[in-house]
Amino acid sequence: MKVETPAEQLYFVTLRIETEAGNDRRVATGFIVRHTWGEDRVGLFLVTNKHVVNGAQRGRFSFLKSDGTAPLLGQKYDIEIDDFQNHWFGNPDPEIDIAVLPLGPVLIETQSRQWQIYFKTVSKEILPSKAQLEDLDAIEEVVFIGYPIGIWDTKNFLPIARRGTTATPISVDYANRPIFLVDASVFPGSSGSPVFVCNVGSYSHRGGLVVGSRLLFLGIVSSVFFHEENGPLTLANIPTASISTVKTRQMIDLAVVFKSSAVFETIEALLRQAGELK
Repeated sequence: MKVETPAEQLYFVTLRIETEAGNDRRVATGFIVRHTWGEDRVGLFLVTNKHVVNGAQRGRFSFLKSDGTAPLLGQKYDIEIDDFQNHWFGNPDPEIDIAVLPLGPVLIETQSRQWQIYFKTVSKEILPSKAQLEDLDAIEEVVFIGYPIGIWDTKNFLPIARRGTTATPISVDYANRPIFLVDASVFPGSSGSPVFVCNVGSYSHRGGLVVGSRLLFLGIVSSVFFHEENGPLTLANIPTASISTVKTRQMIDLAVVFKSSAVFETIEALLRQAGELK
């Protein structure tokens, strides 16, 4: 598989996260962010939701092997971590469902084992500016990458890409929170999925057609709306494992996405706590 276009690269930014708490085993999504600060500091961080890692006694995620330049599909290295929950840093705001794990120690371990691994990262280079957010139309097609109901390509170890549309304007903070809604089928296992605008070749822009490509990192999937039979509409975290079918509770294909700015704010809060950033 070539890894050249923005769409091809998106298949390599996520990691499948498996957690254990007693006999409870769950699957969710994480993705790798590269963040720079100061004059020359660079760090890699695994990002997911707080509710994915809360209570997790043990965790596992996998890297694809590399031949030094390209991914070796179907070959992977597993990283297992005890006391998984306590390796993560959650956004200080209890209402922001984002947690980050510094990957430095993990990468040192892969180097000590002489593992060659392959991944791509999300960076501030594709973080939309305020002007870019305001330039986006009120309804945009989005792509999110992850492991719905734990599904992935079990032969090649690749995630699943899905599409949807924005249900509220991205430039507006829904309910005065750093979130927007997407109209998409979001299932258990999609917790922590990164969301993008990804246009290759051309794209529609405010009634016109633009020739070129566009890749913007919009945010991270967190929760979904449920409809209770004879009851109110409720908002709940996306389960990180398959849930039993309950006729009186139905997902209505509306999901909450925390904005990408909140992801980088969480990383910088961690860096300030560690004394790396003022």
